[in-house]
Amino acid sequence: MDPPAPPGPPDSFSFLTVPFHVEPKNIVEDDPQERVSAEAAILNSRVHYYSRLTGSSDRLLSPPNHVIPRPEEIYIYSPLGTAFKVTGSDQSSKNPSIITIFAIWNTMMGTSILSIPWGIKQAGFTLGILILIFTGLLMLYCCYVVLKSPKAIPYVDTSDWEFPDVCRYYFGKFGQWSSLFFSMVSLIGAMVVYWVLMSNFLFNTGQFIHSTISVIYLIALVTVKAVHLGFHLEFHWFDTTQFYVPEFRLLFPQLTGVLTLAFFIHNCIITLMKSNKHQENNVRDLSVAYLLVGLTYLYVGVLIFAAFPAPPLFKDCIEPNFLDNFPSSDVMVFVARTFLLFQMITVYPLLGYLVRVQMMGQIFGNHYPSFFHVLALNILIVGAGVLMAKFYPNIGSIIRFSGATCGLALVFVFPALVHMISLRRQGLLRWPSALFHICLIFTSDGL
Repeated sequence: MDPPAPPGPPDSFSFLTVPFHVEPKNIVEDDPQERVSAEAAILNSRVHYYSRLTGSSDRLLSPPNHVIPRPEEIYIYSPLGTAFKVTGSDQSSKNPSIITIFAIWNTMMGTSILSIPWGIKQAGFTLGILILIFTGLLMLYCCYVVLKSPKAIPYVDTSDWEFPDVCRYYFGKFGQWSSLFFSMVSLIGAMVVYWVLMSNFLFNTGQFIHSTISVIYLIALVTVKAVHLGFHLEFHWFDTTQFYVPEFRLLFPQLTGVLTLAFFIHNCIITLMKSNKHQENNVRDLSVAYLLVGLTYLYVGVLIFAAFPAPPLFKDCIEPNFLDNFPSSDVMVFVARTFLLFQMITVYPLLGYLVRVQMMGQIFGNHYPSFFHVLALNILIVGAGVLMAKFYPNIGSIIRFSGATCGLALVFVFPALVHMISLRRQGLLRWPSALFHICLIFTSDGL
């Protein structure tokens, strides 16, 4: 049985399940806008009728092929009575590999970078580095599985699908709602972290009186501080000393939770890769992007941990947000907080929009059911951020719990199960592959 159709686009325009023809004189260009012809409007109604008959699950009643125009005749119909031509996906609109790689790098480089030194301290210096590399490789493999999962579904057009749609295909309503739940955990968790950090940065900025740029500046800040402070390291493998932490600590799961969210891009990797000009290089570009992210996390985490002053201070004082280890009057730290503050102010509304669209669309079938629905949702989200900023402003713990929760399903369990089911249906599943993916699921549960 074919899976349900993927959720529809925003309400601004009425996109049809199949394209419809609009006479050239009705196309919006530089000339005054004209009304859509009666023929196009009738066809629009007919296609909507077909769509209602399908019940979003049965494709046998889809509009017949003879009414589907050529790709160059696809238009978007506006309720205002105008039609806009959809630009084709020609190669000129695609991004080269370098742009795709840095887009992935920039998307993954979020607030988790501030907690990497704290996570390494919780796991121990040596064990922390090993866990960071191991977790990055696991996340890369699972992201690769997610990227290729739509193409493994036969006889279905999956060109517009994201991974939640794949989960719905294999697991039905359970896959649909569970993927929504875990996606909400990651998004709302990020919004709570942003609120805590915005409160923190505003407070420290007040005491002293976008973008990729903030991350680059943060790396420069770490380099300057490390050169100024020097390295303070002593290797104590299992025993605790007064000023240094052991190389292996039982608190290492706190780092794995942070890293799960730090390397998390699985819910949008398919969309990001669609804009890559050379699709045959997707796996290579994804691997290079993960390498850059891993090196960035290693650079920041190792330098901050190693340069953190030794006696009379001790390594266990490293804060979940390592910027809190520097005084508010530090000019370079002040600039870093300002950069990050403006970045979060611009990203926070976007996260709220994503939460609203996904949650309201699935529950009410409408991205904006009413003003009071949206108001209640915003109050709940902002209220959660305010309460956490007031009573538990520990971004490390917030990141690790939200990362571990969403990562268990969307990063490890669902991709592994989808891959095994796909191989089994193709008759290609062998016991080494099955054993590896089962171990991956149980390993992720331990992480």
